[in-house]
Amino acid sequence: MKIAVTGSYSYSGKYMTRRLLAQGHEVVTLTAHPDRPDPFDGRVKAFPLDFDVAGMANSLAGVDTLYNTYLVRFDHGQNTQARAVENTARLVQAVKSAGVRRIVHISITNPSVDSPLPYFHGKALNEQAVRESGLSYAVLRPTVLFGAEDILINNIAYLLRRFPVFALPGDGNYRLQPIFVDDLAELALQAGALKEDLLWDAVGPDIFSFKQMVSLIGECIGHPRPLVEVHPALALAASSVISAFVGDVVLTQDEVDGLAAGLLVSAQPPRAHTGLAGWLKANKAFVGMQYASELKRHYLK
Repeated sequence: MKIAVTGSYSYSGKYMTRRLLAQGHEVVTLTAHPDRPDPFDGRVKAFPLDFDVAGMANSLAGVDTLYNTYLVRFDHGQNTQARAVENTARLVQAVKSAGVRRIVHISITNPSVDSPLPYFHGKALNEQAVRESGLSYAVLRPTVLFGAEDILINNIAYLLRRFPVFALPGDGNYRLQPIFVDDLAELALQAGALKEDLLWDAVGPDIFSFKQMVSLIGECIGHPRPLVEVHPALALAASSVISAFVGDVVLTQDEVDGLAAGLLVSAQPPRAHTGLAGWLKANKAFVGMQYASELKRHYLK
């Protein structure tokens, strides 16, 4: 079939695209980064992810299923959570106009329209646009992703490699349930092949406290560090200093609040199978060796 993926040149979309190509599908991508190196040697035709409804509908002509990985992690210039909600609505409208049969939409665990956190509030509105579209849909709700192009796990390792201690925002006992990015891709393709509307939490087999996860990362890469509990405001202030040094946004208030509220763990049974410890041990030679910049990845040329 002809399949579309938003962000085939980026992170989770790249893994979905690899699996789709391996299954023999024709894949096109809608991308905001057409100048990014093509990892698929010209096998994936790229169109603009510019949120022009008519243009995107034309790009999606003949597509059976769209895998949507578009997100805005934090506000930066005109890229805001509110704008992400507007853009997602435009994308859904284009999908309908193009006659696409099914949309597989990547969201986040525990979104809520009543959430005071803009990221989780916006994710709930995006899901609502998908569910109310009249399209056949699957919504997948992952938590923290880990993999070769990961940001959070990699940058924790980066800090552990370079600083004598690691500052935990608060007591570090808030939980999270990370998922391997290729497991998410596998689940997305499974969901795309089904016909019924569905909503799945997409989480891995491990539930850690943040403190346990940081300790695990340090042990697996050979750089265990003392963990120091600090007030969340102080941790954010320290992250701002590091952010200025690396030219990025290391941590946001919403991310701290989401962790503290237990929003990155699922009440559903895990659907993914790859454990973080095994992956870290297999990849300890490169995890955290270089800083992974969100701004450079998505906004800076």
